[in-house]
Amino acid sequence: MDHTHHYRLNLRWTGNLGPGTTTYRAYSRDGVASAPSAQTSLDLTADPAYRGDPARWNPEQLLVAALAQCHLLWYLHLAAQAGIVVTDYADSPEGTMPNEVSGTGAFSEVVLHPVVTITDPARIEQATALHQEAGSLCNIARSVNFEVRCLPTVLAGPTTV
Repeated sequence: MDHTHHYRLNLRWTGNLGPGTTTYRAYSRDGVASAPSAQTSLDLTADPAYRGDPARWNPEQLLVAALAQCHLLWYLHLAAQAGIVVTDYADSPEGTMPNEVSGTGAFSEVVLHPVVTITDPARIEQATALHQEAGSLCNIARSVNFEVRCLPTVLAGPTTV
């Protein structure tokens, strides 16, 4: 049985302002990504440093978001398996990408800052340790060639619904 996953989407550049790519400033970096099964599309662009629209998602933000979301999903899975009840999870991940003289760059690291609330204060240490395992299982983190660090905070609080 083949366990290979395939991910298809549609990407369309919407930034032809008339003259196409006749000059570097003649076109917009805007585009739209959609997936056959998704109900919404993503408005895409370049980083504002490369003439992108700051109101749209750029590839660098999408990479950081993918790493954070993958970690979140693995963490929730591991917590459920361990019988740790998570009632809230928020993250403010940060990616660092030094720019080279040529104008290109490569990520040097992404740091996740998840703040997790669980119901049982006696399990805070165990819940904190699950972040390391989640990081080692995350498909996206395993696919990049830079460090993905996690600096978690785990709190105990009342159940929220």
